Amino acid sequence: MNLKELKKIKGFSILIIPVGGSVETKSHHFSSGKITAVVVTFTFIVFFAGFFLLNITPVRSVFFPRQQNLTPSEKQLIDELNKRLTFLTTQFENLKSTNQQLKDAIMLGDSTLLDSLKIKINSESKPKANHLGGDIYSVFKKLFSSDSVKGQSSIHFSMPLNGFISRGFSPATGHMGIDIVAKTGTPIYAAASGYVIFSDYTVKDGYMMIIGHSDGYITVYKHCSSLLKKARDIVLEGEIIALSGNSGEITTGPHLHFEIWKDGKPINPINLLINY
Repeated sequence: MNLKELKKIKGFSILIIPVGGSVETKSHHFSSGKITAVVVTFTFIVFFAGFFLLNITPVRSVFFPRQQNLTPSEKQLIDELNKRLTFLTTQFENLKSTNQQLKDAIMLGDSTLLDSLKIKINSESKPKANHLGGDIYSVFKKLFSSDSVKGQSSIHFSMPLNGFISRGFSPATGHMGIDIVAKTGTPIYAAASGYVIFSDYTVKDGYMMIIGHSDGYITVYKHCSSLLKKARDIVLEGEIIALSGNSGEITTGPHLHFEIWKDGKPINPINLLINY
């Protein structure tokens, strides 16, 4: 059947033949105009239903997600947030590196490297001015230099900061040192001669320094406001190494948290400080 023959068709008939023989056969006749009207009506219904769903209901956002038009201020805010995110990511990577250095520093504190530095440290001249007081301090230091005093150690420690102790040594509660209260900016002195194995910022303890000494000792100074010595520096007893402060997340006020460790184990500093 070609196109010309289709144009001559005036209508269509639908013949309904039931399966059973009890019902007679029915036929329905539809003209071309009626069929056209039904198709057009159905098309309009589908069009308006689709228009309604896509423009009034949330269906459009599901099938056709569109980009929001941002104002210049919103775009600027997004740029700033992206910059901050990049900065925080960089800081996070730096903190990871710092934490690794801290772990290495603690390991170094128990190494034979510190013993090899003993000769070099002891051969250095003492500071000209000692914050604990000239000749009298030297006399008392010699007086208590016997190995039978303060745990039979060949090394002795002096108070690193002028202040009062607000919290003592309590390993049971996780407090591995003593807290010495002093206003921010108070000088902190090396408790003994040694080798700086860590000097940097940490999230929890703020600006912190770790000094290694002979005989497997290390001293730790936390929550400083400023560090005056860097890693690998050799310091002498009584030399200013930092300034006290209130840095870090786990501090409740300006003070110095001071620790002494021996062969990887914490020791009550009170038992080793010769001038306490």
